[in-house]
Amino acid sequence: MKKIYQRPTITKINEGMPSKFGNRATLKAITKIDGIDVHEIINKYGSPVFVVSEKTIREKYKQAYSAFSTRYPKVQFAWSYKTNYNDAVCRIFHQQGSWAEVVSGFEYQKAINNSVAGNNIIFNGPSKSDEDLVLAINNRSLIHIDHFDELYQIIELTKTLSERPQVAIRMNMDTGVYPQWDRFGFNYDNGEAWTAINRIMMNEKMDLRGLHAHIGTYMMTPEPYKVAAFKIATLANKIKQKWQHSISYIDVGGGFASQNTLKGAYLPGTDTTPSFDQYAQAITDAILSADFDPQNMPFLFLETGRALIDDAGYLLGSVLANKRLADGRRATILDVGVNILFTSFWYEHEVYPTKETGFQTEDTILYGPLCMNIDVVRQSIKFPLLKKGDNFVIKRVGAYNMTQWMQFITLRPKIVLIDTNGEMHVIRNNETLDVFKDSEIIPEHLR
Repeated sequence: MKKIYQRPTITKINEGMPSKFGNRATLKAITKIDGIDVHEIINKYGSPVFVVSEKTIREKYKQAYSAFSTRYPKVQFAWSYKTNYNDAVCRIFHQQGSWAEVVSGFEYQKAINNSVAGNNIIFNGPSKSDEDLVLAINNRSLIHIDHFDELYQIIELTKTLSERPQVAIRMNMDTGVYPQWDRFGFNYDNGEAWTAINRIMMNEKMDLRGLHAHIGTYMMTPEPYKVAAFKIATLANKIKQKWQHSISYIDVGGGFASQNTLKGAYLPGTDTTPSFDQYAQAITDAILSADFDPQNMPFLFLETGRALIDDAGYLLGSVLANKRLADGRRATILDVGVNILFTSFWYEHEVYPTKETGFQTEDTILYGPLCMNIDVVRQSIKFPLLKKGDNFVIKRVGAYNMTQWMQFITLRPKIVLIDTNGEMHVIRNNETLDVFKDSEIIPEHLR
């Protein structure tokens, strides 16, 4: 094949002389995903296109479940719908044994439509309507109360309902993490959580089932989970002492980091992210060391999302153009923008060519296609020259991008699932103009 032309540059070469990080790295191409050629995927489904690996999802779930279940006898995962609520993705997790964790009436309805039993749904979030709560109460779902107004709302509903609400409280607490997450739930350290518990226990029309704390997101150390689990366990034993009531579960939420690299990080996430085993060791140590009756240990619930799905997601796209900026740097314009890759605002995403390139790389800015100055996929990346029409792959995009994406300037693309047999399935169609024609209404005087 004819070699690709590369513009000559003058660059300091350290070949054979390692830096403090080791020998010079070569950017490897990603040519296949689960055995399927990436060009075949793009040719069949268009560019850009999201790809989800079912094999990776199942493997990650098994790793996480094994890490916790080998250390603690009663473990239950609940899939975080907000992380990726595509029905096909959710059903894979449910097949693996995961419950559903939802934070809105919309997500609750999706869980029901995915055949999740009502009593296998955890209902979180600060915004629950009367309609949402009535449905959750009648389905015997686990309602995690976020604030006193919601507690009073549930108490009022019990006056007309025959079913007893199955409730827990969400707490925030000091675990040594700064800034402390205190927006959601009742504060543990100032006694607010204890007050909420006493009010629930005084009410004879609802059942306190569990205690929940979600201490943060993208937690890069497991130690705060150990602090949180011990505080929750201490409060559970305080309930037992005063009210002779044993809670049935402790929920430590989610927040486990994936192996993406945060902006500003000195080392890559692949080197610094804790493993499932490290998270599990910290959490289970705290619970096992608490004063629970060994014959009546509470279930451990986990609402892990990002760490289970990020690695399973890929975003395939094409180069639109190259240009030189005023300061001389190369800028490459992609057909992928921040409207569909929302996590590029806080991750230094890994971007790879789809075929072997020359050894030469250059400091490059990767822009998206939007007519907005903030549309920057990577502010600075050592990248080979890709020509107009060349393809690329962005790794670890499974979490949040397919739920936080926006229809802005461009239409949202297809999502394709590669199953465990290597077969491809469209699990969400791309948007068309008909989406807007069906939703928009033109007043008569403008027709």
